Amino acid sequence: MAQQVMTQQALFAGLKVLDVGTWIAAPVATTMLADYGADVIKVEMPNAGDAYRQFAGFPTSPASPLNYTWLMDAHNKRSLTLNLKTDAGKEALLRLVTACDVYVTNQPLSMRRTLGLTYEALSALNPRMIYASLTAYGEHGPERDREGFDLVAYWSRPGLMDAVRASGAAPAQSLPGMGDHPTAVALYAAIVTALLRRHQTGEGSHVHTSLIQNGLWSASCIAQARLCDADFSPWRERARFSSTRALYETSDGRWLQFTMVRTPEEVDSWLAVAGLGALLADPRFATPEARLENGGELIRMLRTALITQPSAHWMAEFRAAGVPAALIGVLDDLPHDPQLEANGLAPAVDAPELGNPRLIRHPVNVDALARTPYRRPPELGEHTDSILRELGYSAEHIAEMRERGCC
Repeated sequence: MAQQVMTQQALFAGLKVLDVGTWIAAPVATTMLADYGADVIKVEMPNAGDAYRQFAGFPTSPASPLNYTWLMDAHNKRSLTLNLKTDAGKEALLRLVTACDVYVTNQPLSMRRTLGLTYEALSALNPRMIYASLTAYGEHGPERDREGFDLVAYWSRPGLMDAVRASGAAPAQSLPGMGDHPTAVALYAAIVTALLRRHQTGEGSHVHTSLIQNGLWSASCIAQARLCDADFSPWRERARFSSTRALYETSDGRWLQFTMVRTPEEVDSWLAVAGLGALLADPRFATPEARLENGGELIRMLRTALITQPSAHWMAEFRAAGVPAALIGVLDDLPHDPQLEANGLAPAVDAPELGNPRLIRHPVNVDALARTPYRRPPELGEHTDSILRELGYSAEHIAEMRERGCC
């Protein structure tokens, strides 16, 4: 029985995956495959590697002795350095392609065409391969060759950046990786769907997603209204004067959110706890329509009341009254959040040489499948010699390739 369980757990055992990408969205999709047993080879440029290796050390990133983003996103892989602009480097990659199951890339489409690494070229060598493509702006159209990070292609271009700002406020930048990580899940889903199709038909396929598509999908509840010619003229103003959508600061500098306050009973209790219960007898605030019409004044009075006490006081009071108030989380809350602990969202990994850090896990959970044990991310080119030997290269040939800058 134990052996049967192990077989079931290693869902992608034997699956050969090539990670020919950089930064987050495309490579993280391969990390997810590795977490369920796939053999992932990360192909990187000699001496340079994936620039994401350096992100945690950027002056604009929080300082830490650990390369925290790389530890989170690049584990359980092997690293092979190849200079794909050389004939020998490309030839080694093509040998890997002939035997791989999944090829994942976010190289610019123009670069793929120049290097001969398009789906059409590689599928001719391996028709059963799943070729997974990540682009900023999609596979077609006038901007298909345009490069872009998620802060632009996911957050800004589809309207998210503009739509979430308060009326009169300037647009705000997104967090780094905020669009890349969900886009990685979408690419992973496309790959797994194509693998199921291959299981049924024996055929490989071209799968793809883009940052702009995932940004549009994230904005879709409002973006779809625009595509259906909805009237947006009162939309932002209505949101501005909605007392349940407004945010309220407390005396300790924390903020409260009341988006989940919906029923008349909850509204009554909300105002009563805030010391404003008498407003329910005021015609200006007696009905939902009146409260929206006079929302600016109601928000002002609520803010004046709630700023007088710390967040813990208000959360206890609202909880006792059955009001679904929410304390807006801050990053400092995360190490002590019991929900993260209870659900294993950021467990400590078995890596004594790193101090067994807690690392955030990807959000695809299958109870019947344990993830493979954590292995630290590889050093740049750490497995180059062993992988090339697996392909039949002699030690002399490998040394020559390295001397010529091919690996």
